[in-house]
Amino acid sequence: MKITAIETFIVPPRWCFVKISTDEGISGWGEPVLEGRAATVAACVEELSDLLIGKDPGHIQDHWTVMYRGGFYRGGGIHMSAIAGIDQALWDIKGKALGVPVHALLGGQQRDRIRVYSWIGGDRPGDTARMARDCGDRGFSAVKMNGTEELQFIDSHAKIDAVLERVQAIRDEMGPDFGIGVDFHGRVHRPMAKQLAKELAPFNLMFIEEPVLSEHAEALREIANHCAAPIALGERLYSRWDFKSVLQGGYVDIIQPDPSHSGGITETYRIAAMAEAHDVALALHCPLGPIALAANLQLDAVCYNAFIQEQSLGIHYNQGSDLLDYLIDPSVFEYKDGFVEIPQGPGLGIEVNEAKVRQAAAEGHRWRNPVWRHADGSFAEW
Repeated sequence: MKITAIETFIVPPRWCFVKISTDEGISGWGEPVLEGRAATVAACVEELSDLLIGKDPGHIQDHWTVMYRGGFYRGGGIHMSAIAGIDQALWDIKGKALGVPVHALLGGQQRDRIRVYSWIGGDRPGDTARMARDCGDRGFSAVKMNGTEELQFIDSHAKIDAVLERVQAIRDEMGPDFGIGVDFHGRVHRPMAKQLAKELAPFNLMFIEEPVLSEHAEALREIANHCAAPIALGERLYSRWDFKSVLQGGYVDIIQPDPSHSGGITETYRIAAMAEAHDVALALHCPLGPIALAANLQLDAVCYNAFIQEQSLGIHYNQGSDLLDYLIDPSVFEYKDGFVEIPQGPGLGIEVNEAKVRQAAAEGHRWRNPVWRHADGSFAEW
């Protein structure tokens, strides 16, 4: 079997898909995207295709190594996201060729299903109690929300009070056992992160996410001393080398690599194993499309330390298209009692509606995250 073509499709709301075709008529799909940089990642996929056309798609480990090490400059969000989507598609081809799901090729599943959570509240969180109740009524047992709007290095305690009020409203509405994740989203600098983490302690959170940006991981030691909730981090780390120092530091309880950013199934599987060796849990990051979620679930099936899965159905970013729109059979992602079953079909376990993808790609998108500013006019982290 030889690779004959690699195509990318930039599709609403903010995604990029890749299709790899072969001379035996078997094709594989992946999702190589960095939110807000879809066209840049697609260009990188096109560059990497020079290393793959005419090659056997089954040599996944070698292809990964060549795509990563074959250029003098390596790593980072664009490069690793391009590798990620290609890698997912190669695993999809291999599973389809052998008639088995990807998790069977990784040693077989350790679980039949995994817990999922739903996003609530939007970029500037509000109405969180009502939205949490709606999620609970739809069977979810956990939600995640952005904790706060923009925060200066030193800011008003009133903004912390507003976070506490929103979390308290969810806890009052949903009770003590409902899972609540609070995402600081890199918006909070160390001085305020210490205060916010300490003040959130009474709410028994499922986790706090990105209390500071990943490049400030040295601050986690001090934040951990003020924090009762598990600390989660990792969506902006892209390889096992990025995660190495974070895991060695010992202050992260949950890692959140994104298999559409962190080198695909091949690299994320390695990262998860590294985390398990440090007794750290896995909660894969996936506010993306159906191909990404399918790849995530194949990993959830085989990674012992996976405990919950992010998914994007109804997320505030999905304007105009949503998670299930590009699937022939959307029931593969049916959520029941707060869980989703591991797909059992060959490859990634989904069937992409190629006609719908091509139609949507004709429209494309130019999604960009908003640029925020503080009251004094200076840039604010989004």
